[in-house]
Amino acid sequence: MASDEIGFAAPIPVLRMFDVARAYEFYRDYLGFTVDWEHRFGDDFPLYAQVSRSSMKLHLSEHHGDGTPGTVVWIEVADVYAWQAELAGKQYRYAKPGCPEEGPAGPGFELADPSGNILRFAQPED
Repeated sequence: MASDEIGFAAPIPVLRMFDVARAYEFYRDYLGFTVDWEHRFGDDFPLYAQVSRSSMKLHLSEHHGDGTPGTVVWIEVADVYAWQAELAGKQYRYAKPGCPEEGPAGPGFELADPSGNILRFAQPED
């Protein structure tokens, strides 16, 4: 079977988080993601959750073996200038997005989440 017949979906990065409240403040309240679901194996177990916005999905995990702090996720955005302006207009004391700068994949900017993961937003040039 050829790989194009298998039906791969876009990968979903798993990012380590250390503080659920701060992670949700960043992803939900600041970036405008929706918390799609949460899972714990039992009371007082680590949280594993999915957040999404548009077609982008990320998994956030408190589990010790999941993800590595400092992971970089490259995220394609149709209008990186509008996205930067949306975020710059919000009151969030832990991050302020810089103006998009030219990069190897087009203009973009990056933000660090509360656990040190880096989200690189870029608008690829055609």
